[in-house]
Amino acid sequence: MDDIQIKGNVPKVEPGSFSFAAIGLEHGHIYGMCRGLIEAGAELKAVYDPDASKVDRFLQVFPQAQSATSAEMIFADDAIQLVAGAAIPSERCELGIRVLNAGKHYFTAKTPFTTLEQLEKARRKTEETGYKWAIYYSERLNVESAIYAGFLIQEGAIGRVIQVMGTGPHRLRAETRPPWFFERKSYGGILCDIGSHQIEQFLHYTGAADAQVVHSKVANYAHSQYPELEDFGDATLIADNGATGYFRVDWFSPEGLGTWGDGRIFILGTEGSIELRKNIDLARDREGEHLYLVNHEGEKHLALKGKVVIPYFGQLIQDCLHGTEKAMTQAHAFKAAELCLLAQKQAIHVTASHD
Repeated sequence: MDDIQIKGNVPKVEPGSFSFAAIGLEHGHIYGMCRGLIEAGAELKAVYDPDASKVDRFLQVFPQAQSATSAEMIFADDAIQLVAGAAIPSERCELGIRVLNAGKHYFTAKTPFTTLEQLEKARRKTEETGYKWAIYYSERLNVESAIYAGFLIQEGAIGRVIQVMGTGPHRLRAETRPPWFFERKSYGGILCDIGSHQIEQFLHYTGAADAQVVHSKVANYAHSQYPELEDFGDATLIADNGATGYFRVDWFSPEGLGTWGDGRIFILGTEGSIELRKNIDLARDREGEHLYLVNHEGEKHLALKGKVVIPYFGQLIQDCLHGTEKAMTQAHAFKAAELCLLAQKQAIHVTASHD
């Protein structure tokens, strides 16, 4: 436990052995996705988005990419093995179908789907083609404290995990958001969208293959000017192995907070507990990446910024090259998506006063 690994993507591929492109620049997650793949040894060859201004901003960060004149130009390039995309959520499934039909793997921002029908299309397409439909659940996959918590659980540091609680507050800054952000059909609902991070973490930390959504609810408490926005949501789940979970997501991070959201995870085991303060240690340390562990050995605080391996991107590349599932199984990726869709579908809509 004390041998914290130095940050770096492993395994790393040889230069020129894996190439990818980016299509769809609607969400900022595309930058983290591309950066992670590049750090793991992948070559970013091309980028396409119908909005030229988005492409221009992208090329300022990744000047090595060539600007494609169409998505079809990327699909036709046999040297490109994977397409990373952060399209409007409701359009992510259609893009994925086109990518797999072109004979390439697909790496999409969360949430990957906005309807259960889209999910079933994706499942059928992956079975038909054998290509991967990877999903960037960044709040675990690209967060050092979240990764290290998984190491501790595997080592038995807190015994068997019996409950996971998560909070995913976000800062709204409505004036910076595109129109689709406020359209229910486009973003899918708050549990479908940012709730997907929470459900994926619940499945991962509990080691569950499936779960039941016992209760969920959504509300618009303070943004009546955006009637289709849900600014609050929560859900309770029971995993197939008996572990329970609860999470809350919202758009109420105040301007005085030193980060976009005070994201936390609380993991209860039979022999101890873990708390993650991912983005900030409130009123103490704005750097984030803090892990608090309590077990029979005592109390520990681990400041993990810059110290933990981010294995996902290198593993994903290897999975694409060799047909393995070390980064994340397809079943797990789709199950997390399915449960957030079910939580959204059955959610109670709380009627809130806007006085």
